[in-house]
Parts: sequence; C-alpha cells; structure tokens
Amino acid sequence: MLQYEIFKWSDISSVYFGGSLLLGNGASMSVDSRFGYSSLVEHAYQHNLLNEDIQKLFKFFKTNDFELILRLVWQASNVNRSLGIHDERTHQAYIRVRECLIKSVRSIHPEYTEISRHLPVIYNFIRDFDTVISLNYDLILYWTIMYGRGVNDNHAVKDCFPTGRFYDNWRYLRKPIYNERSTTLVFYPHGSLVLARDNVESESKVISNERNLLESILQQWQSESVVPLFVSEGTSSQKVNSIRSSNYLNTVHREVLTGLGSHLVIYGWGLGEQDSHILERLSSSWVRRVAVSVYGNDQAYCHRVFNQIHQKLGHHVTVEFFRSDSPGCWNIVA
Repeated sequence: MLQYEIFKWSDISSVYFGGSLLLGNGASMSVDSRFGYSSLVEHAYQHNLLNEDIQKLFKFFKTNDFELILRLVWQASNVNRSLGIHDERTHQAYIRVRECLIKSVRSIHPEYTEISRHLPVIYNFIRDFDTVISLNYDLILYWTIMYGRGVNDNHAVKDCFPTGRFYDNWRYLRKPIYNERSTTLVFYPHGSLVLARDNVESESKVISNERNLLESILQQWQSESVVPLFVSEGTSSQKVNSIRSSNYLNTVHREVLTGLGSHLVIYGWGLGEQDSHILERLSSSWVRRVAVSVYGNDQAYCHRVFNQIHQKLGHHVTVEFFRSDSPGCWNIVA
C-alpha cells in the first residue's frame, strides 16, 4: 500500500490560512476523554437510565437520537394538553426522556472550569479560518467564541445568532464592523447544546455567561419551554431527516456546506458512513485542497480517507495529511 506523507501542521498551515475548518468528535476528545462515548444513548443504557417505555420509543422510531425522541414526546404531550386530553403516560414519558438526556449530558460534558485552559489555544487556531464547521454538539467551540470576545485583536468570531436568533442573511456577518478587521463565521450542521426550539418550532440560542452556560441550558430543558436542537445519533439518512425539520440546520446544510472556499482542513473527523451526507454536500462546494488530521501514523486511515475524498469530491482535489498532535493545531500548544 502507498505510504502517505504526514506533515507537521506548521509545514502546511500557511496554505490553509483563510480557508475552512471542519471539526469532528476527535477534536472534542482531545480536550476531554469523556467525549469518547460513542453515543448519549449508549451512556444511558450502561447506567440503566432508560426504562421500558423509553426503550420502546427508541425501537419504534428506529433511532438512537435522543433529541428526536424528546421532541416527539414533547410535541405529543403539548397536543394532548392543548386539546384537554388527559394522557399522563405520554407526559411522564417526556419527563423521563428529558431527565435521561440531562443526566447523560451532565455526566459526559465537562464544566467550563475543566476545559477553560484550552480555549486560548483553540481560539488562536480557529481565528485563522474564514469558516468553522463543527459536527459536535458540545459547548467547546461556543465557549471559545465567548473567550474571543475578550481578546483585543480586532478579530470577531461569530455564530450567526447575533441577537439570540439565527440571522438568515448570514453572509452579511462576514463584513467587519466597528473596530473589526477580520471575521470567522461558525456553524453547527448537527446543532449544538446551546441551540433550542420552542413549541412553535422557533429556534434560538441560550444566553448565559461562560461558567453558568451548561447549567442554564439544562434548566431551560427542565422548564418544558424548549427542547434542544442537535442531532447526535443515527444513520446518515436519519440525520438528514432531522436536519430538514430545522430552519437553521437546513440552511447550513444547503447554503454553508455547499459554499465553502477552495481550501478545507478536517480535524478529528473520521468520515464515517453515518456522516456521509456531509461529504455529499461538500461535493457541491468549491473545495480543491484538503488537509486531514491523522492520529499517529495510521496509514490505513490515510488510504481510506484519500480514496473517499477523491470518490466524493473528485480526483482533481489535492489531499494531504498532518499530525493531529502537531504544535499549533486545535488545542496543542505551539
């Protein structure tokens, strides 16, 4: 098998300055190993958080997507309430699914104080890109955005929710304002813990300070006023169905992923079958050069990814690899 050269990030970083960055679960795992759980549902099963009714719901809808099940039983409970139909079992199912999700997130997700030391390094990395795409539902990237607001470097990292609501004309936000000289736009194709939707499908961002953000999110879920907006599990087709149910996710899927520039960096994403829809959308973009992070010297991974990218994006695309633990990339101190 062909041996692929694996560069240090510093050897190729200048080529990708101003390009796009796509983050997968490996990025989160490098910050905290608790993100190594393959799914929230797996965690819930291992800790006996799912009773028989909840297991029936996951099996009936043929999904492992916590957010989908929570939204379905929440909507059913709200319909019953609005029509005066007494159905305590449905409402209790909603409460149990919600509490399972909250307990799982609390157990897996680190607190702000546990990862705050990584934020300056991550910020210095992402600020070199025009666009950042995160497939992760966790708060690491959003905490990094909040950190960046206190950095006096005339650079703005924006998530396109300037007032707590998604700004449809998101391209306009690339324009520097006030004392800004440059911008980075951040998007979540699979949603995020920080995003929520209410009972009329209106989508918003949870507003809180850094230290209390995670608890504020969980409190909003408990209030029954909103449900989370993130797609954490399922096959590629199941994820696409969930994406289509959301204005924000659908916009990112249709407009952002297909409008990336010529240079793309992939960090911590395994290009698994469950995310094949992401690669499909990238095939409609203008990507011509891709740098992919590699853990160690995994030549088998390089071979698979090299062929996948060429099959989906075209053989004209240049593919190169760099070490995921290179100084200066993601959370690795230079």
